[in-house]
Amino acid sequence: MIYKYLTDKRKMGYKLILMSLLILLASIIGAVFKIMGFPETNIVIVYLLTVLVYARLMDGIAIGIIASIVATLAFNYFFTEPYFTLSVLDSSYFITFVIMTITSIITSTMTSLVKKSELIAREKEAETNTLFKLTNQLTDANDIHVIASIVADALTDCFSTKGAILCFDEDGNPENTYIQRNSAGEQVRRKVEEVNTLKIKIEKLHASFYEGDEFYDWPIYGRESILGIVRIPTAEAQQLDEIQIRLLHSMIESTALAMDRTRVSEQRIREREESIQERYRGALLRSISHDLRTPLAGIMGTSEMLLDMTETVDQRYDLIDNIYNDAKWLHSLVENILCLTRLQEGKLVLKKQPEVVEEIVGSAVDRFLLRAKGREVKVKVPDDAFSVYMDAKLIEQVILNLLDNAHKFSSIDNEIGVFVELLESDKIVRFTIQDSGIGISDLDLPYVLEQFYTGKNEIGNMKSGMGLGLSICDAIIRAHDGTITIENRKDSTGLDVIFTLPLEVQIDA
Repeated sequence: MIYKYLTDKRKMGYKLILMSLLILLASIIGAVFKIMGFPETNIVIVYLLTVLVYARLMDGIAIGIIASIVATLAFNYFFTEPYFTLSVLDSSYFITFVIMTITSIITSTMTSLVKKSELIAREKEAETNTLFKLTNQLTDANDIHVIASIVADALTDCFSTKGAILCFDEDGNPENTYIQRNSAGEQVRRKVEEVNTLKIKIEKLHASFYEGDEFYDWPIYGRESILGIVRIPTAEAQQLDEIQIRLLHSMIESTALAMDRTRVSEQRIREREESIQERYRGALLRSISHDLRTPLAGIMGTSEMLLDMTETVDQRYDLIDNIYNDAKWLHSLVENILCLTRLQEGKLVLKKQPEVVEEIVGSAVDRFLLRAKGREVKVKVPDDAFSVYMDAKLIEQVILNLLDNAHKFSSIDNEIGVFVELLESDKIVRFTIQDSGIGISDLDLPYVLEQFYTGKNEIGNMKSGMGLGLSICDAIIRAHDGTITIENRKDSTGLDVIFTLPLEVQIDA
């Protein structure tokens, strides 16, 4: 502040000295004109010209007005009687003084305004050229760190300072290092001290920049989050004028647009790659599943015929039974894969109509008991029969999958139950498939509905699945606008799988 005051005072001293010298020169020329017998109007024009030249050389309207008044007083002092005084004998000179002063003021003011307009035009041209050059460089940048490197160079060139850029990752966290150009003109990476503290300060920032001990930090805001920080060393940042700050903001806006464009482009590329991978995976699974269905059906049919033709005491019976059970397990797995691919591709169309819940549950349990011989299932449904709008085949598949899952994670003597409740107040039907098995660990519980997720709990010689059954159930229930939750039983060991279906009322046309 003191330095700026001294600088301004020194500049004013230079302006006054230059004004004095020009007025003195004009007075000398006027004296020569008087000796040569030129009329006083020529001397007045010399003073007007002096004021015009001074206004052209100096900045500011006020200093031009002062020069106009001083020139009028000098003309009065040197060239009107009585000479070398400010007194006037001829009153007509007052008109001359007024006209001369007004003319000088208008001339100096217009000159100052023209000069100011020219200066503004030059500044805007320089700003436009700088932004145009920066934008051209950013257009070809395809990485956020390349953008940061370009902007760091631009800051250094525009503001003659060691500008720096700190990038943020896609989660909105600052990186541990920032890019800065050193004294040798090379870009280096420097470590950020107290990254978390800096992040908190920027997030709570209410001004356009943050004043730090080493840097002034201007955040680069994207459409959804902070993309980075422009860092100007504190000493240089304090010297920036309004024009430079405006240019800096324009550069930050251009940088934000480029970084946003890069982030969007990267996201699109990732989504495209994931889509392609998902399509290839679905096609592969579908192809394999279709190729396996026919031979598996043949193996199941043949092994079942052999079982009927073989005595249970025969040693070959257990071997054939194992073949049949393994083929049945593979066939169930193939069906789940095909169902999953149809769900993912949106080809599974719901055929909803009123279905009696008791019949759907009974059919699913019967199918399950054919697979799990020796098992018992406890079923409890409301006494009064009622219907729910559903796709019967899919809901039956859900119940069957959940029963298979309960069978897989519990021993033969553990109880399995299917319970149905009609909650008219909530306008839902709640299905609970319950077992008394080993349950699911708290670590696995949040992820069991995800595709291809398999828990670590195993019993006996249980075959490990592919983690599709529960994810398929979840997709089918959500397609029915229902919900599904899985939780460990609180009163005993085992698991409660609960899904709900909405009660829909058919409106007659």
